[in-house]
Formats: sequence, structure tokens, C-alpha cells
Amino acid sequence: MLIGEYEHSLDVKGRLIMPAKLREDIGEKFIVTKGLDGCLFAFSITEWTNFEQKLRTLPISNKDARSFTRFFFAGAIECEIDKQGRFLISSNLREFAGFDKDVVIVGMDSRIEIWSKEKWQTCEEEVSADEIAQKMEMLGI
Repeated sequence: MLIGEYEHSLDVKGRLIMPAKLREDIGEKFIVTKGLDGCLFAFSITEWTNFEQKLRTLPISNKDARSFTRFFFAGAIECEIDKQGRFLISSNLREFAGFDKDVVIVGMDSRIEIWSKEKWQTCEEEVSADEIAQKMEMLGI
């Protein structure tokens, strides 16, 4: 299970250290793509395959479905962890997520979210656990 919050910095080549506690579950090779809310998503190969299968069920005749699928597939790259525990994030994904230097890596059970530190702090400030809890109650949680 992918859990926890970790702060790291990109090196000058755009590489990021994968926290040791997440490496075992994400695997040596994994997929990074554009995520929602301005972050990046990272999936193990198994989880990416599951996600990919769900996207394949969307009707190609639906414009929103095509756009949604395109969003995730066009930005996707396969990453591999090197001997120092780092992986390279492509420049287009770094630009999409607004990465400068400091990032936050967040375990989200079946995926990892990678945020610019600034966006993560803003997101955290905007979250009211009480308000969200009320909305989740309507979903049966």
C-alpha cells in the first residue's frame, strides 16, 4: 500500500528520489503521467494496466471520453529507478506540474501523487476535513 507524505528536491537533470518506503510497492519500473488538480500520478505497472483497462471501456464516440483518455495517455512515460533510488521526470511533465525544485510525494493507496511543494501547500490550506467528511457521507463513506 502506498501511503505517507515525503518532501524531496529535483536535481538539475530533473531526477527525483523515490522514497524507500514507496519503492517496493511502486516497483523498479512504473508509469508517470499527468494527474488531476495539477499534480502528477505515478502507477505501478499492475495498477497502470488496471487503469488503462478502465479507460479502454470509455466510448470512443464520446468527445469527453476521448479527451479524458488522451489527457492520461499522451503525457504518460515509463520510469525506472536507478541505483541511487532516483527516476527522471520528463520536462513536459515537470512543466505541467509546475515543478521548480521542491516537490512533495504523496502515497495514495494505489497510486502516488507528485506535487510541487507550493501547490501541495495551497491544496492543504484549502482542505477542510469536516466539509469533505460531510460530502463523503452522501457517497456512503
